Amino acid sequence: MFRFVHSSDLHLGKRFGNLPEDLRGRLREARHTAISRLASAARTHGATHVLLAGDTFDTETPSPAILRQALTEMGLHAPLTFVLLPGNHDSLLADQLWDAAHTAAPQNVIIAGTAEPMSLASHVTLLPAPCTARRPGRDLTQWMMDAPTPDGTLRLGLAHGAIQQFSEDAAASDVIAPDRASRAGLDYLALGDWHGQIAVNPRTYYSGTPEPDRFKHERPGSALLVEIAAPGAPPEVTTVETASFTWRDLPLELLAGETGADTLEPLLPPVPARRQTLLRITATGRTRLADRSALMAAIAALEPDFAHLETDLTGLATDCDATDLDHIDHAGALRTAAEALLAESEDPALSAEARDIARAALVRLFSYCEAIAP
Repeated sequence: MFRFVHSSDLHLGKRFGNLPEDLRGRLREARHTAISRLASAARTHGATHVLLAGDTFDTETPSPAILRQALTEMGLHAPLTFVLLPGNHDSLLADQLWDAAHTAAPQNVIIAGTAEPMSLASHVTLLPAPCTARRPGRDLTQWMMDAPTPDGTLRLGLAHGAIQQFSEDAAASDVIAPDRASRAGLDYLALGDWHGQIAVNPRTYYSGTPEPDRFKHERPGSALLVEIAAPGAPPEVTTVETASFTWRDLPLELLAGETGADTLEPLLPPVPARRQTLLRITATGRTRLADRSALMAAIAALEPDFAHLETDLTGLATDCDATDLDHIDHAGALRTAAEALLAESEDPALSAEARDIARAALVRLFSYCEAIAP
């Protein structure tokens, strides 16, 4: 029996430049502490190795502190062995990075930087396919077809990249053959690149990232525990949760007459989990002007509970009539402004962006008038 943890795409040092500054540091720290969470999962399940299938670092030039602290953290978990594969974000073109990594790596960290068989144990051979560049332009796992390994040993493949244009970056030219495991006689092919967890076939898996970094994937961050009893035996693959933050895309579909604030509340995570949750609310359907205003107020009231909360209301149509405008004013400058904004929000001659701006301004005006109403 050989038991290991398969993970990838830690992206240590990721900047998260599109998020508030006070949150960026928390997210970067969570990526670093994913190392200890992977080690803990390995120890809990009796695994001896953690295979990192590329993009351990977010760039080819991580700071010396990011590199040194990552390797030091891995060293603290000996005798557990970490195997680092260069990916497309931290490819072999980063000579300075990998030279420094070789120099600073503790004894329990292996840099899988050459496409040649590596012995992980007396009965286990690893066949790594390190990324030679950000876009190698060829299937780097091809060499595994003829790679010799001792009789009676497990053949494990380790690679990073796309399968059939199935890529995190959506622009892959280095397409890995989806049947590489069977054609190369691999007992298991551990892949990185796609940040969500997926089984390509019974012997080929993307592990996904242990710590999410976007709203793209529905599953929380996790890794894979892999157990293989003997050469040729089917691998037993189990998901182990590893994330400290949750990135959740919450669809909110409204019908005319529904109060969005009431519809939203039952869909939210429990209060204790919100500090570690990044939430994006995507509202669609139709709502009255007053209900839209109430929804925006409810979301604004919830925002401090969450690590990050953002909304997308572009798909939410707003119904408005004279009664709604009466809540703003019956006549005068405010009523004239409200009527002009309503007309612009419904004018097909304007761009979608211009209509959205007018609609948002109308809702804001409505909210102000509601707030100051006697």
